[in-house]
Amino acid sequence: MSTRRRPAAAATGATPSQPPPADAAAAPGEPAELVLRPPNLGVAAAAVVLFLAPFSYLAFVHYPLDADLRGSILKCGAMSLGGFFIVLKLIPVAARYHLRRRMFGYDINKKGLPTGEIKVPEALGLVVGIVYLVTAIIFQQFHYAEDSIWLVEYNAALASVCFMILLGFVDDVLDIPWRVKLALPTIAALPLLMAYAGGTSIIIPKPLTPYVGLTVLELGLFYKIFMLLLAVFCTNSINIHAGINGLEVGQTVVISAAVLIHNVMRTGSSTDIETQQAHEFSIYLVLPFLTTSLALLAFNWYPSIVFVGDTYTYFAGMALAVVGILGHFSETLLLFFLPQVLNFLCSVPQLFHFVPCPRHRLPRFDPQTGLLTGTKDGNLVNIFLRLFGKCSEKALCIRLLIFQALCCVFCFWLRYMLTGWYK
Repeated sequence: MSTRRRPAAAATGATPSQPPPADAAAAPGEPAELVLRPPNLGVAAAAVVLFLAPFSYLAFVHYPLDADLRGSILKCGAMSLGGFFIVLKLIPVAARYHLRRRMFGYDINKKGLPTGEIKVPEALGLVVGIVYLVTAIIFQQFHYAEDSIWLVEYNAALASVCFMILLGFVDDVLDIPWRVKLALPTIAALPLLMAYAGGTSIIIPKPLTPYVGLTVLELGLFYKIFMLLLAVFCTNSINIHAGINGLEVGQTVVISAAVLIHNVMRTGSSTDIETQQAHEFSIYLVLPFLTTSLALLAFNWYPSIVFVGDTYTYFAGMALAVVGILGHFSETLLLFFLPQVLNFLCSVPQLFHFVPCPRHRLPRFDPQTGLLTGTKDGNLVNIFLRLFGKCSEKALCIRLLIFQALCCVFCFWLRYMLTGWYK
C-alpha cells in the first residue's frame, strides 16, 4: 500500500493528458513537476555499504568458507550489483510509461502542500521484480545448471515470485477488494508447494520433549499448510505495514540484510551438508533481492518520487517467504518479522471489521508545521506517533526502521542464547 489517492479523472474516464517532460520547469505559482532522477542515490549507496559490509566480512574473512562457495557468492554479488544499476536506469523509463497510462497517485501525507499535487507514478515495484527475476534466472546457469534437485526448487521459488508479481500488478491496476487480496498469495504459492521435496518434520524443543515424548514430529500435509500460511502472512504483513515514504522498501531491505547475515553465519558454522546447501540456496535468492530493492529505495525514500505499489509489497513478501521456507529457517524469519507481527495483531480489530476501518489508515498531516499526528487507527505507524509524539514523515520512517533493525538484532541474540537449550 502506498500513501496515495487516485486521481478523479481515472474514475470518471476522462481523457488522460500527456505528462510533461521530466526536466520541465514549473510555471510560476504551479507545483513543481516530477523529476525522474534518483534524488536519494546517496542514501541507497550508503545502505549498500552498510548492509553488504557485514555480510562480506563474514563470508570472506570470518568464516573459512569453501573456495567454490566464495566464488559463487562473488558471481551472485557481481550480478546483483549489475541489477542495482539496471533498476536505477529503468525506473525513470517505466515511470514515464506509467504516467502516460494514468497509473499515478498523489501523496496523501503531503496534502495541502505544492508537493501534494504532483503526480507520482505507481506500481514501480514491477521494475524491481522483473530485474530480480532475470538476474536470478541467469545466475542459475552458473551454479545450478547440473544440480537437478536444487534446480527444481530454485525454479519453483522463482515461479511463485513471478506469479506474485503478476497478481500484485493486477491488484495495482484493478484495485482488488481486500478479502480477495488475502487469496492472492495462496495462488502464487502453489508452484512452491507442489515442487517442495524437503522434510516435513519439526524438531521438538528440548524443554517440551519430556511432555510430548518425541524428539521429532512428522507433520506431513500440515507442514505444507504452514508453508502456505507463512507465504500469505509475509506478503500481506508487508502490504499493511506501510503508508509513508520509504517504509515498504526500507523494512524489506532491513529484513533481507538480516536474512543474508543469518544465512552466511549458518553456512559457516554448520557441519551438516544439507543445512549448508539450504542456506547457500537462500543467499543466492536474497542477495539480488537486496540490491534491486536498494535501487528502488533511491527513488522511494523521502521525498518519494515513485510509489512501489502492491506489486512490490507482494513480491517482497513472497521472495522473503520462499527463502525462509526453502532455507529451512521459517522460525527465524518470523522473528525477523516481529514488527510486522505486532502491526498485524494491532490491526486485527480493523481488518476483520470489529471496529470501523478507513481505506487509508494514515496519520494526520499538518501542512502548517509539516508534522504527522497519530490517529486512533491500530497500526504501528499511528501507535509510534501516539507514543513518541508528532514528527516529520522522514523521522517517523527512520524510527520504524530502527525498530525493525533492533528486532532483527534481538532475533540474533535470542538464537544465540537458546542454542543448545531450546533445540
